Amino acid sequence: QVQLVESGGGSVQAGGSLRLSCAASVSTFSLTWLAWFRQAPGKEREGVAALFTVSGATVYADSVKGRFTISQDNAQNTVYLQMNSLKPEDTAMYYCASTSNTVWGSHRLRAGSYIYWGQGTQVTVSS
Repeated sequence: QVQLVESGGGSVQAGGSLRLSCAASVSTFSLTWLAWFRQAPGKEREGVAALFTVSGATVYADSVKGRFTISQDNAQNTVYLQMNSLKPEDTAMYYCASTSNTVWGSHRLRAGSYIYWGQGTQVTVSS
């Protein structure tokens, strides 16, 4: 069983930055995809960014391209989400997710493609 533990959430003003961390209980080399999702109250869970652990290839939601960066530290079994130029609409609970399965195309940012989930960390951006 893979456990994921997020940290780094908090409250910031619009235009600010936060870095989220997600520590995995297993080697990230044993996982194929690591991803970040978010869910605002009353909305569906949305894929934000995903990373293919083998090559480091990444994919982002259009809403965060150019502002968010996903990265991995295999020595620490950790995946990060650097969030810059934050906007009030980025306010949500952010979840780390992973899978050891093969995922292609648009499925890379779909919640149903991921098996393991963290408990989430809250990000609040004020205007």
